[in-house]
Amino acid sequence: MKHWLMKSEPDEFSIDALKKVGREPWSGVRNYQARNFMKSMQVGDAILFYHSSCEAPGVVGIAEVVSEVYPDPTQFMPKSDYYDPASKREEPRWWLVDVGFKRKLKRVVTLEQLKAEAEALGEFALLNRGNRLSVLPVSAAQYQHILSLE
Repeated sequence: MKHWLMKSEPDEFSIDALKKVGREPWSGVRNYQARNFMKSMQVGDAILFYHSSCEAPGVVGIAEVVSEVYPDPTQFMPKSDYYDPASKREEPRWWLVDVGFKRKLKRVVTLEQLKAEAEALGEFALLNRGNRLSVLPVSAAQYQHILSLE
């Protein structure tokens, strides 16, 4: 099993929204590195659900990968914000997985708290200056350490 951190702006799609629907396609990723991370995901992989671009960014819940990777249908929808006219159905450019709700954390593990734990977390992509990826790999040790901060 692999571990991941997936970012979402709570105004767009929050941990509470995932809890309500139970399962959701993680559509709209339009960064090649983040896409490649998703293409390597497998059913059962653990996800730290992270709220970004908000008053207190941080890890707010746990989700899991609940589907195999498949083409993101929004790339083919001209009215979608994520439409990509260069992507073809026979050769899709963008992929996604469905994520399923596991639980909310007892409290938010904030970005500031994660920064304070930088030494314990080691090389943690989220803390790299300028990193804006919405999908990031997390080691098993980092995953457990972040959950211990709950």
